[in-house]
Amino acid sequence: MMPGLQISDGLLVHAEQSARRAVEALLKMRSQEGFWCADLTADSTLESDFILLQLWMHPPEGKTWNPPTRPLIDKAVRSILARQLPDGGFNIYQQGPSEISASVKAYFSLKLAGVDCGDARMVRLRDRILAMGGLQRANSYVKINLSLFGLYPREHVPSVPPEVMLAGKLIYEMSSWTRAIVIPLSIVHASRPMKPVPEGFHIDELHAAGVSFAFPNDKGFFSWKNFFLRVDGLLKLWEKHGPKGVRRMAMRKALDWSLEHTRHSDGLAAIYPPMMYLIMALDVMGVPRDHADHLEAQRQFDRLMTERGGDAGFFFQPCFSVVWDTAIAAFSVGESNMAPPDALQSTADWLLRKEIRRPGDWCVKRPGVEPSGWYFEHANEFYPDIDDTAMVLLAMRHARASSIPDQQKAIDRAVNWLLAMQSKDGGWAAFDVDNNWGFLADVPFADHNAMLDPTCPDITGRVMEALVAHGTPPSHPAIQRGAAFLRKTQGADSSWYGRWGVDYIYGTFLALRGLRAAGESDREAHILRAGEWLRAIQNADGGWGESCESYDRNSFVAAPSTPSQTAWAVLGLLASGDQISESVRDGIEYLIETQKSDGTWDETLATGTGFPRVFYLTYHLYRNSFPALALSAFLNEKYA
Repeated sequence: MMPGLQISDGLLVHAEQSARRAVEALLKMRSQEGFWCADLTADSTLESDFILLQLWMHPPEGKTWNPPTRPLIDKAVRSILARQLPDGGFNIYQQGPSEISASVKAYFSLKLAGVDCGDARMVRLRDRILAMGGLQRANSYVKINLSLFGLYPREHVPSVPPEVMLAGKLIYEMSSWTRAIVIPLSIVHASRPMKPVPEGFHIDELHAAGVSFAFPNDKGFFSWKNFFLRVDGLLKLWEKHGPKGVRRMAMRKALDWSLEHTRHSDGLAAIYPPMMYLIMALDVMGVPRDHADHLEAQRQFDRLMTERGGDAGFFFQPCFSVVWDTAIAAFSVGESNMAPPDALQSTADWLLRKEIRRPGDWCVKRPGVEPSGWYFEHANEFYPDIDDTAMVLLAMRHARASSIPDQQKAIDRAVNWLLAMQSKDGGWAAFDVDNNWGFLADVPFADHNAMLDPTCPDITGRVMEALVAHGTPPSHPAIQRGAAFLRKTQGADSSWYGRWGVDYIYGTFLALRGLRAAGESDREAHILRAGEWLRAIQNADGGWGESCESYDRNSFVAAPSTPSQTAWAVLGLLASGDQISESVRDGIEYLIETQKSDGTWDETLATGTGFPRVFYLTYHLYRNSFPALALSAFLNEKYA
């Protein structure tokens, strides 16, 4: 226990009252079926891509583009413009700077939708894009999308060859989400479409003078990047002169794979980009728009469209976070000991119905392992998520199903599955095992910064906590290997990197909880240093906050305090053995003082991570579930 101030009885009383209000608020948010599902929001690129998809689906006639989806396009335009920054650009996280790819997408979609280029908002946006290096500095996916309409030179966009489907198990060395994006995209790219745009439409004004259109090589001649650029040149020759039969066979195999992966799932991989590209792929493969596969692909994509409070609340969700939200909320309620014993029974029953019992892509590297685990969304059975599975297991410490024997069988299967999914380095990743071919990150179309699914401290810590909570002894080799992984990956400043939450606060809180579960003494130097790091970065108001800019700088960047990040820091300090320091007291007071009368909190900053440096997420339940958990953990430590 760290030296510090004694915790007053008054603070304990207020913390208990705050926790009780938080738990009551969470239970009110739960659906009748027993699950939680809050909004999951991102940046303006999803609405921009929606407008691009409408151009694909509804070609113009001459100068006129009047698609039947015009009312939705108008809503998307208003949604995009509502997020324009004062400097004219668009960012990828709240309070962040303008970002080139998001800004280019916005300009294209707004101009296409009819916003006049002389409009002051468009003038500021164009000037900002040019100041950032112009269209040429956008990422490869922006360029590929524009090239489909002749708006970016095809010879200067990366090749996405469907022949990768003929290369054995190579596709399974990509991350699951890249795999699901690239395979349908390869069909579209290989078809070499030149979809029409309204007569006279162009975005030449975004071309920066003196900047090459060629894909940049910033790593030198003797590098993987240069190697893959040379391969890309060969692929372009193959596209022109290679056997057409081989390409057609590869495209057919890619489509078969994509359609197979929509079965037992809410769309391909149940996430926005693959779902959009599958619609395009079905088109270029000649599947009629009224075919069942086309109708289902469109239906699942349209489900991501969300409206909250009129036009200003129109947006697309990147996916649905229902299992994730449910597991975190249920664990938070359960840890409070403030709900009736059977309050979470319907939640446990719902979660049991979501257990995966079919083999998925993960089986390629783990054949013979009994399927189990949980996905992130409503249905996504090819992709059980290691992080979700661990979180569900933690929720099931408290959520008891109608049939305890059936629940225990599911728990046992999930524990065995998690043990089987440990990578060679001792850590756990999100979906795959040993998905660590680092050189693939230099493939030209890999600039979305998520080509791989490497092990990470945040998931590893949560998995260790879940395994120990369900009977895996701390002395188990898997737990000890996980602890060694965490010790090895601790940063020079004593924090841990957070892959799936922003950023070092998230990684540190979960690493510390995992190490405590592993039986690590809170007197160990690395634990003490981590606690000191958390105390050192606390804001003056008693809370904690961290900017997404941390990913750009590879080090902690402070931001205004948020409820979720404050909760993570408090949870990390408690896990480090600090129960009574002034930092813990101030963090608890911050949560109490910022709680609203209805038991909830406000939070405007993104604290979730999709692809670091590229795509961030706002989980709208984080602001309520994690503070409830932190308050409960604080009370449990004090009354233990």
